[in-house]
Amino acid sequence: MGFLDNSGDIILDAVLTDAGRQRLARGDGSFNVTKFAFGDEEINYRTFNGAHASGSSYYDLEILQTPILEAFTDNRSTMKSRCISLARTDHLYLPVIQLYENGASQKHSSGTFLVCANRTTEEDFDTVTGVLFGERPGVGEGFTRLDQGLDTNGSPPATIGIASDLIETQFTVDIDNRLGGISSVSGRQASVSFVDDDQKATYYLTMGAGGAYVSNISSLTVATDGAFNGPRGSRLEFKINISVELNSSDTLFSRLGGTTSINNKDGVSTTVKYIDTYVRVTGVTTGYAVDIPIRFIKK
Repeated sequence: MGFLDNSGDIILDAVLTDAGRQRLARGDGSFNVTKFAFGDEEINYRTFNGAHASGSSYYDLEILQTPILEAFTDNRSTMKSRCISLARTDHLYLPVIQLYENGASQKHSSGTFLVCANRTTEEDFDTVTGVLFGERPGVGEGFTRLDQGLDTNGSPPATIGIASDLIETQFTVDIDNRLGGISSVSGRQASVSFVDDDQKATYYLTMGAGGAYVSNISSLTVATDGAFNGPRGSRLEFKINISVELNSSDTLFSRLGGTTSINNKDGVSTTVKYIDTYVRVTGVTTGYAVDIPIRFIKK
């Protein structure tokens, strides 16, 4: 790994993703570049100096001279902040995505969602806030809910709709495929779109598609009906189902996690094995991403 020389000419450094390299290696004609993406995680836009004594040519000089890493293919370490293109230039606000914690969609008091790895654990923690049933997702009440909208604190109010070209109609959800998958609130397992070489599974969840994951909430105008007191766009709801490996074996718990004590439904401190991870939700339209803390537990 190294830095690009940005002291002179503009350099375009492009690399294939791991999936692209795999298809190229097949040599069967399946390799065909159809999409590309830009990212700007190295840039700190606060270094823009609109009051530079030397004039406007120097306002963004520090930004332009920021050291930029060479492109690399590990999707776990790059492209955290993707750039987007919008046809309209009159947008005053851009929407964000936030967890809407209310009722059965609240996190545990530890600040994470607890996913039970087997039925025994589910029965011992079934009424604890923030608990999701991993073996029987259709039975447990807990789920994860995220809202998209403008975090404007009521100005403009929720009665004003969000621009149609900013409403998220599709989300990607990334999860460690060794640990679990994605299910609807009713417990129906979603179809995985692809699993990369790092065992990261990606799910594309679309409004109007089977499973009822994504819904339009622009008509919800009461401040307490969502995560925002402002215009709303769409809502994503899902549960997490456990993998066969976590359900039937303790190997990954021993390798990746540890043990801790959590109060069960009766308030009794209970020792459980656990693995901490996160689920990443990204809006396809805006590229806004949210990392949701997840703790898999097993009694």
